[in-house]
Amino acid sequence: MTENGGAELEFREAIRSALDEELARDERVILFGEDVAVAGGVFAVTTGLHEKYGSSRVFDTPISELAMTGAAYGAAISGLRPVLEIMFGDFLALSMDSLINQATKYWFLTQGRHSVPLVIRSVVGAGGRFGAIHSQMPISWLMGVTGLKIVAPSTPADAKGLLKASIRDDNPVLFFEHKRLYSARGPVGDDTEYVLGQAAVVREGSDVTLVSAMKGVHDCLAAADSLAEQGISAEVIDLRTVRPPDIATIVRSVEKTNRIVVVEEGPRTGGWAGEVLAAVTEEALGDLDDAWRIATPDSPIPYSPPLEDAFLPGSERIVAEVLSRP
Repeated sequence: MTENGGAELEFREAIRSALDEELARDERVILFGEDVAVAGGVFAVTTGLHEKYGSSRVFDTPISELAMTGAAYGAAISGLRPVLEIMFGDFLALSMDSLINQATKYWFLTQGRHSVPLVIRSVVGAGGRFGAIHSQMPISWLMGVTGLKIVAPSTPADAKGLLKASIRDDNPVLFFEHKRLYSARGPVGDDTEYVLGQAAVVREGSDVTLVSAMKGVHDCLAAADSLAEQGISAEVIDLRTVRPPDIATIVRSVEKTNRIVVVEEGPRTGGWAGEVLAAVTEEALGDLDDAWRIATPDSPIPYSPPLEDAFLPGSERIVAEVLSRP
């Protein structure tokens, strides 16, 4: 146990714990996807759940993302609360019709009479040498889809709390799990109620605001440590929910620091970092001395380890860019 009473869990264990508790709490919750049942998931996230809840609640599917998403949508509007795993976020493109044209529009088309309590979990992110089509960050594909929430946790505690909140939400949620965080450990309590759309200030500072999500939060914290050695106090904000972003929390920070950099693992063109900067600028224009974004190049993700490392916006680049600004 840790000092605050929470158990130390790996990120993957926290996800499993959330699924276990929600399956036990609500018999309408079901979990399905490729290899999530018998094999326990390719990243060992869902081990033991099939044995505990049986094949009617936790089951494997054929390899067809569109068919899986259509089934999840149908289950959601029929009274169940499905949690679907799309193994890699790169293949969400195969789910687009059921997700975007059906699930996210149903509440609107029924004038608010019928909800779609659907969660899609998916593994995202680079840094694991998975190559160009198993390492992408598909958030920018989906930022403009109204009716969709996008959740992106960085810690085991947030992974558990935000997944439980996502499963209890009455409309579609994309829940992204960064593959480079699965082995990260941290305290996970049982008594915190999470709300989607709330960011967290994970480090106080006064000179510059660093905003990110998922693994980028850890890069920002490492950069803040390095900047502190050079007399620069960086405040770090973990968005936790990328859509909708918690602009109010960021603006309060910027009113103090007057400088903001948004760090996104994803392409600069069309990325969520640009949307966050635009929203913050609209709200805090008079309080900004400097604002910019750090993102990946507009190119496919390389497989070569040194090229992939150079491709990603890590802590060293964050430090270098902060120091280079006037």
